[in-house]
Amino acid sequence: MRFNTSARAAFLGAVLAASAAFAQPAAAQTTDDTLYQQLGGQSGLVTLMDDFMTRLLADKRMGPFFKDVDHKHVKEELVTQFCEVSGGPCKRKGPDMKMAHSGMDVTKGDFNALVEVLQQSMDAQGIGFGTQNKLLARLAPMHREIINTP
Repeated sequence: MRFNTSARAAFLGAVLAASAAFAQPAAAQTTDDTLYQQLGGQSGLVTLMDDFMTRLLADKRMGPFFKDVDHKHVKEELVTQFCEVSGGPCKRKGPDMKMAHSGMDVTKGDFNALVEVLQQSMDAQGIGFGTQNKLLARLAPMHREIINTP
């Protein structure tokens, strides 16, 4: 079944909320690289993040967060982070999510908008709904460290 954009966003919001409560922390996740392979491995993640960054910068809600940052560096960090979270061979070495987002005033609405843009990028790359949900479930626990403003 395919959902319209509003229904899909509401559904995924519920999935993220539910999975955040039950998902394992990134460090405790299995070393199974099935999701990484389903995302196209390293080259698939680079392509996905190219599209994602373009959409983030163009999005009126997200663009301001990325206005004064090194876009190339952010994209590289995202590729590494998604590689690690999806079971690939990468290990992110930057600051934790709480530190990386401190002082940014990130709300739940901002986080949800970012997820929406990510979904658009995954759709554009032909990533299946089931694979999208697996990735979102692994990313969901990060909301606790990223959202820092009521």
